[in-house]
Amino acid sequence: MMFSNDQNIETIGQLVELVRHYIGLQNEYLRLDVIEKVVRLITALIIAAVVFLIILIIFIYLSFAAAYAMAPSLGHPAAFCIVAGFYIVVFLLFMAFRKSWVEKPLVRFLASLLMEK
Repeated sequence: MMFSNDQNIETIGQLVELVRHYIGLQNEYLRLDVIEKVVRLITALIIAAVVFLIILIIFIYLSFAAAYAMAPSLGHPAAFCIVAGFYIVVFLLFMAFRKSWVEKPLVRFLASLLMEK
């Protein structure tokens, strides 16, 4: 009894061809998956930047409005110093709690974005 006949060789050739095709499809799937995740990440970054800029502009206008509202009773220099002091306190709080307010949520967001199937 012979183990290698023409039909076995042909079947092995078909199997090798199917494996090559499967590997090619897996590579294509991986490329498309990476492209999708990069596009989603770039989109999220652009949206975050636009929202950040809008909020920054709102805070600038609100800061001037607060300073000018306090100016008649305190004077302009004191009113602007109070607004600046408020931002210094916010900055110090931000620096103290940056891990829980920024780093952990950002890591969770990026992990969910990149690990999602």
